[in-house]
Amino acid sequence: MRLQDIDGQSLAEAAKQVGAVEFGGVTADSRKVEPGDLFVALSGSKADGASFAKAAADAGAVAVLCAADADVGSLPVPVARVADPRHALALIASKLYVPQPDTVVAVTGTAGKTSVASFTRQIYAAAGLEAASVGTTGVISPKLTIEGSLTTPDPVRLHKVLRDLARAGTTHVAMEASSHGLDQRRLDGVKLAAGAFTNLGRDHMDYHPTVEDYLAAKLRLFDSLLEKGQPAVIFADDAYSRQAEEAAARAGLDVLTVGRKGTFITLKRVEHERYRQEIELSHGGKTYLVKLPLAGDFQVANALVSAALAISTGVEPDTAIQALEGLEGAPGRLDLVAHTPGGALVYVDYAHKPEALEQVLLSVRPFTTGDVVVVFGAGGDRDPGKRPIMGEIASRLADRVYVTDDNPRSEDPAAIRAQIMGAAPGATEIGDRREAIRTAIASLKKGDTLIIAGKGHETGQTANGVTVHFSDHEEARAAIGEAAA
Repeated sequence: MRLQDIDGQSLAEAAKQVGAVEFGGVTADSRKVEPGDLFVALSGSKADGASFAKAAADAGAVAVLCAADADVGSLPVPVARVADPRHALALIASKLYVPQPDTVVAVTGTAGKTSVASFTRQIYAAAGLEAASVGTTGVISPKLTIEGSLTTPDPVRLHKVLRDLARAGTTHVAMEASSHGLDQRRLDGVKLAAGAFTNLGRDHMDYHPTVEDYLAAKLRLFDSLLEKGQPAVIFADDAYSRQAEEAAARAGLDVLTVGRKGTFITLKRVEHERYRQEIELSHGGKTYLVKLPLAGDFQVANALVSAALAISTGVEPDTAIQALEGLEGAPGRLDLVAHTPGGALVYVDYAHKPEALEQVLLSVRPFTTGDVVVVFGAGGDRDPGKRPIMGEIASRLADRVYVTDDNPRSEDPAAIRAQIMGAAPGATEIGDRREAIRTAIASLKKGDTLIIAGKGHETGQTANGVTVHFSDHEEARAAIGEAAA
């Protein structure tokens, strides 16, 4: 492939700079360069790719693409300069690694992305379509499964995955679109059929300078990636829903709102049961009664967004809405691990930010006849401002609180816990997560509900640069087994 083979004004000048140089692959990682590749030098928070341009050329790169002001030194290969190397990388990857599945939808928001991607995949499958989901829990499809992934993979990895899915017969893909991924142009080369917005809460304040900047990154999905007239599904009951709707309308998108205030799918009534919810909703002048096999108001919201994505991309409404009754929760999202011998419920949930923790604690209260108990911590090397906020939420909404370690990473675990404890009067501090889980489970009585929050599907715990195997699911089941012995 040559740069002049790629449409787009942004690469036209770069194509002139490198002439007819042909490349067989593209990468932004100098360590992964293979002979015949194009190396794209990206400037990051920790390193500047320009400083690795010489190493890339020595490894066999046939050309280097970089920012207009990048200092790559003297190189033995042609250099192309562009205004936005990240955007260029995404476009190149999208043309080099083909084809893409016929229908790709993306969902953004602070919470719910993993569930919406999973639910949408399941609805497509119920409609008889070959479907996959791409996101935090990996790539899931009937023929290709990859465990563990970034929420939004880098463009090269993403387009290789999409190519492999298409070659395997996948026609429909639902993927997560993180604020990092959108801001760093990782989805710029994906041909999207529809997009969705779930909600906005406090997260990634170590990356985004303000909440406004965080929201703007999310809304790139609407104002930069979708084409006029395409569907923009928006959960209507969030504090930031109106701003999302306005951004989608300004971009000329087909705004489809869901929820109690929604007009595309309107939630009319919810009855909470212990393991499921009965919901009444309306769409297209028709009323539906659905038994959703998942707990929590937030799962109702996620289900409605997913149904709207499926309907807006061709699934018959009756089929999409009926499929909600067969949904399985995404791994680690209000995941019922077990019942204790005494009749308490134990859930594992990925909630690691304030709004998510609040939602999960509120969601179990309606069917909890005893106490709501929570075990949680906060990750190191991430937004420290959310730690006391989470402590306050846990103290206010749970009857018993156990503060423990999450992933301390390079920080002092005790210091992290202290920041939480300062806003959680009456909480019990147990640094060892295994011990905290066992102590909490030992305290449960009939009617209680325990939430083990923060790690969800993760199977490792990172401290001092070392990751050891740790699964909240495994630890909870082991503790229950010991209590029953």
